[in-house]
Amino acid sequence: MASAYLTKTFSGAGNTKKWTFSAWVKKSKIANNATLFHAKTTANTNFESIILTSGGNFDWEHYEYTSSAYKGRLKTNRLFRDSSAWYHIVCVFDSANATAGDRMKLYVNGTEETSFSIDTNPTQNQDSIINAANAHNIGSSGTSLYFDGNMTHIHFTDGYAYDADDFGESDSTSGIWKPKTAPSVTYGTNGFFLKME
Repeated sequence: MASAYLTKTFSGAGNTKKWTFSAWVKKSKIANNATLFHAKTTANTNFESIILTSGGNFDWEHYEYTSSAYKGRLKTNRLFRDSSAWYHIVCVFDSANATAGDRMKLYVNGTEETSFSIDTNPTQNQDSIINAANAHNIGSSGTSLYFDGNMTHIHFTDGYAYDADDFGESDSTSGIWKPKTAPSVTYGTNGFFLKME
């Protein structure tokens, strides 16, 4: 089982009301829960994770132990179980949005997912755990749920809500969804791009 991952603790909070995460992932072992992006508070009491589950769902969850409740969660009904396929996932957090259903948006291969087994919207102007001055991990929860597979073209934008087509496009010949190698996005204070060649 893979146990390598990347970690960084942001020295200061960025925009905790607006950010975008984009990554291309290919999971080698379907039958395990695999973390794409994760952040937790220093006391490990609250966390926010983007996971590709053992069942094949994308599951983005913000859980607070202090109140024993999910403050936001999207879990897709659609399943993604092909270990030979690359999936492009984009998670957009925009809690200042007046429309509750637009405060957390999840795209896969350029299509916004709208059918969820769990669909919990954050309250307006709620702060996320991601992009606060917390430990952030790519490929692990920090102690478990390691991602066994490949990840590439990972973008995180601090303070900007982008759509999937800002990071990907359909090939003009095949129609296959592919990455934009030089997307026109702004990364902000805590933002980054990891090509992961």
